[in-house]
Amino acid sequence: MASQSAANSNLPGPGSSLSTLISMFAAQGLNARDMTALSGAHTIGRARCQFFRNRIFNEANVNASFAALRKQTCPASGGDNNLAPFDIQTPDQFDNAYYQNLVNRKGLLHSDQELFNGGSQDALVRQYSTNPALFARDFVAAMIKMGNISPLTGGSGEIRLNCRKVN
Repeated sequence: MASQSAANSNLPGPGSSLSTLISMFAAQGLNARDMTALSGAHTIGRARCQFFRNRIFNEANVNASFAALRKQTCPASGGDNNLAPFDIQTPDQFDNAYYQNLVNRKGLLHSDQELFNGGSQDALVRQYSTNPALFARDFVAAMIKMGNISPLTGGSGEIRLNCRKVN
């Protein structure tokens, strides 16, 4: 069964540093390459304003035009539930544009941009940004590893028809 408390304690938050990201994934048996590849899932989806407000208003490593665009729907106060796409280029397509955004300092969350911010994952992010096949290969491998993390089987787990509710 899904556990909100387990998710809250085992998943990194939107303000996480690179070292926190690496250590939290390592605690689940995933290495830094796995973490960087799995972060590419942010090529699809949206985040609430409350989770990226600090980034667009207070961080220095953010593209100015990107920050200005995001400020149009995420004011300095209020609008916490307003949404913005993780991937500004192709928000509903699974591709490597997320990494291109990071290279251009257009990561929506602080934790996204941490993958390309003068640290150990910069070279890999650059590779993924120009090599979609490499990203796809590494993403698949990391998803398989993640899928094998402490799976619940038999009467202890279930495959849900709707992930929000127990069958």
